[in-house]
Amino acid sequence: MVSAGALVDRYGRVATDLRVSLTDRCNLRCSYCMPPEGLPWLPSAEILTDDEVIRLVRIAVEQLGITEVRFTGGEPLLRPGLAKIVAAAAQLSPRPTLSVTTNGIGLERLAEPLRAAGLDRVNVSLDTLQPSRFERLAHRRRLPDVLAGLAAAASAGLNPVKLNAVLLRGINDDEAPQLLQFALTHGYELRFIEQMPLDAQHSWDRASMVTAEEILAALQAVFTLTPDPAVRGAAPAETWLVEGHRTPSGAPAKVGVIGSVTRPFCGACDRTRLTADGQVRNCLFAREESDLRGPMRSGATDEELADRWRAAMASKAAGHGIDDPSFLQPARPMSAIGG
Repeated sequence: MVSAGALVDRYGRVATDLRVSLTDRCNLRCSYCMPPEGLPWLPSAEILTDDEVIRLVRIAVEQLGITEVRFTGGEPLLRPGLAKIVAAAAQLSPRPTLSVTTNGIGLERLAEPLRAAGLDRVNVSLDTLQPSRFERLAHRRRLPDVLAGLAAAASAGLNPVKLNAVLLRGINDDEAPQLLQFALTHGYELRFIEQMPLDAQHSWDRASMVTAEEILAALQAVFTLTPDPAVRGAAPAETWLVEGHRTPSGAPAKVGVIGSVTRPFCGACDRTRLTADGQVRNCLFAREESDLRGPMRSGATDEELADRWRAAMASKAAGHGIDDPSFLQPARPMSAIGG
C-alpha cells in the first residue's frame, strides 16, 4: 500500500530509495567518469551544508516514505561531516537502511567510526586486481588502499561488503572470473555494472561497451551459475547463485550483473536522487533538475520542500531512453550526479 504523500510518478512507480551525493570531488580519475586532469569542482557556497543535508534526508524519510538512503559522491569519504550526517540519519524514525558507495580510499580509517555512527553497509568500486591496470583506469596508484579499505569494512561489520566492477574493453574485460574468485574468497558480494554514458568526456560508445551477456559468458566459462530464485523486485542487479560457494554466514554465494543499458530495469525503478548542490534528479539520465537548495535557503518550510520534491518525481519519464536515436547524455557526469 502506497503511503499518503509518497514520491509517486505518473506511471505509478514509488521512490523509496534515496541517493544523496555529498560532494562532486574525487581522489581518483576513473576513465569512465572523468578526465585525468579532473573537473572544475562546485563552489563551496553551492554545496549543501551538513545541516541542510540532514534536513532534506529527514524530510525524505518522515514525509516522503524513503526507507533506504545511500550516500555517494564524487567520493563521499572526502566529506568531513559524513559521520555526523550518518549519525543523524540513523536517529530518524522509521530508521532507514544506510549505506555508502565509495572507492574505498580512506575506508581503512573510517570504517569503524562510520559503523559506530550507524552505517549499515558499503559498496566499494573495484574494477581490477592488477596494480598496473588500476593505475591505467584510475590514474592513481591506490589499489592497496582500496583492498585495505575492503578488509576494514568487513572487520567493522559493514556486511555484506559489496563490490562494484565496470569492465572496459581492451583494459580489464578479461578479468571477470578473477574478480568473482576474489569476492568469493573474501566473502564479498560482486556486482558487474555495464559502462553507462555518464563520462565527462562524452566519449561513451555503445559498440565498444562490454555487455551483460558478455560478462555472464565469461563467468560461466569458469563457474556454474544458476538464476537466483529470490524475487528481484526493484533491485537493479540480476543475480545468480554460484554453485559450490557460500558466504561467511552460510548462505549461497551470489554474483550480480547490472545491465543498465542492454537490460534496463526502468519499469521497477524506485530511486530518487539529491545532488551535492541540492537538486532533485528523478532519473540518473535526466536532463532536468528541480532545485531544493534555493527555496530552502529562502525559508521554505518542510512541507513546501516535500511538495517540491513530489512535483519533481511526478514528471519522471518511463525510461532512460538510451536506445532512442534522440537520446542525449546528461550534461553532468556521474561524479556530479552521484552513483
